[in-house]
Amino acid sequence: MNSHAHVPDWTLLSLRPRGQHAPLRRAAAALGAQVIGLSPWALVARHDAATRAALAQALEADRVVFSSPAAVHAAARLQPLDAPHAGIWLAVGGGTAAALRGHGAADVVAPTRMDSEGLLDLPVLAQLQGLRAALVTAPGGRGVIADALGARGAVLQRVDVYQRVALRLPPRQLQRLRHRAGPWVLALSSAEALSLLIDQLPADLLARLRQVHAVVASERLAVLAQQAGIARVTLAAGPMPAQLAQAAHAAITTAATS
Repeated sequence: MNSHAHVPDWTLLSLRPRGQHAPLRRAAAALGAQVIGLSPWALVARHDAATRAALAQALEADRVVFSSPAAVHAAARLQPLDAPHAGIWLAVGGGTAAALRGHGAADVVAPTRMDSEGLLDLPVLAQLQGLRAALVTAPGGRGVIADALGARGAVLQRVDVYQRVALRLPPRQLQRLRHRAGPWVLALSSAEALSLLIDQLPADLLARLRQVHAVVASERLAVLAQQAGIARVTLAAGPMPAQLAQAAHAAITTAATS
């Protein structure tokens, strides 16, 4: 038995990109859980001259939005982020803002609600007519933000500084999962990761996945998880590893004591 709140040993499933499970693993371990990483993708930074030149131009925009910590780190490999700038730099969430500050950026604006909708509610993005806006991101990500910035009148430049490369789910991890008897909880912070997972999971594990609890980082992800057949979904306080782990522990505790 797990000594934390007297719940059974439980497993948190992480869909973080390859090599990025450690923060969630630490947060889960503090709550008595093991993490099984099922990375359905890897993040690969771009280093070509065209991307470097596009980024240099983008960073001079009136509003510069960074979509994720990965976008910040990839951008910093192409160009220092600590130089003075006239525009307003924005981060989708606290992790992205911390990454920017870690690379020397000052005066970063981030929403309390750490998702696309929270970002778009910020007053500095309300009226963009005649302004230049830039989105520093990866292909396929944050379409909601790009569409909204354009609809609000901004001249938008999108710079994809990294890309997501789909991976085959690790067979060894799938076998580990089959042998985990305790309850599972799925930590979900990416719609694309969920889609890649469902496309690859063997039938027996997919059937079991749809019976587990999912903790999600946004209301949009809650809807997508339910549409994928996951009936029990809890909205976490945010996308940070500690927030997802705490929501997962609360779900397990409630199930064990009800």
